[in-house]
Amino acid sequence: MTYPLEPGKPADYPVQPGSMLLTLVEPHKGYEVAFNRWYERDHFYGGCMEGEFNMAGARWVATRDLKDLRFPKETDAAKPNYDSGSFIAVYWVLEGHHDEWLAWSGKRVFDLYSGGRGFPERSHVNTNLYTFLDADYRDEDPVPVMLALDRHFQGMIVMWFDGLDGAKPAESLSKLREKCLPEMLGGSPIEIAATWAPILPDQPRESPMDLGAEPGGPTRFCQLMFTDEDPKNAIPALKAYAEAVEKAGIAKLSLCAPFKKTIVGTDTYTDQLW
Repeated sequence: MTYPLEPGKPADYPVQPGSMLLTLVEPHKGYEVAFNRWYERDHFYGGCMEGEFNMAGARWVATRDLKDLRFPKETDAAKPNYDSGSFIAVYWVLEGHHDEWLAWSGKRVFDLYSGGRGFPERSHVNTNLYTFLDADYRDEDPVPVMLALDRHFQGMIVMWFDGLDGAKPAESLSKLREKCLPEMLGGSPIEIAATWAPILPDQPRESPMDLGAEPGGPTRFCQLMFTDEDPKNAIPALKAYAEAVEKAGIAKLSLCAPFKKTIVGTDTYTDQLW
């Protein structure tokens, strides 16, 4: 293509995510509204979006009916258990700038907490960093993954897998693309399947709070499934997908958790978490 004078495909543009912060948290009972307002009006911006190279961010929520759809119940991807975690926030970090962003964010979180801008009445369920592997799409001319957080999809379903036979995340993705991913995406409510590999720390994580579940082992990968329908509609296809992936000897599902988009500026859904 003659850039930028011809319409391009998702990967043709220079602005791309290179890494991700995913943070799944649980407000303590009685503090749901206070937490929602603090996170949305302070921490979402002060803790992430103000940072250089933090290119996008978005929040979703799991109401009680969505939590009831999580599977399987035995998992190490949520602490203390599969049912934990009501609010999830996801942030894209610009490709090639993870280290600069991490240096800023690592210092920033301690500064915020020491300045009284933390929120003690919440618990982290799974807060980890990931490297972007690639995205697969249902449609011929899709919403690119770089815009997925700004598109305000109605639903996002998070799936954590562990590759079988020691397969690393990139190997597992290559196998998934042969059959399982195309079959799942074809005709399903899922528009984007974005695959990520956890960044495994070489030393204990430093944070002013417990961060919940560990990132997993070297075979762990995470897939974010974006849908513009009620996320409940995607669960049958994703159950079949998880079964097919394990039957093919590629990976075993650790947890599938659906979320719906928060309604920014409101406390909608804070009374539907339990």
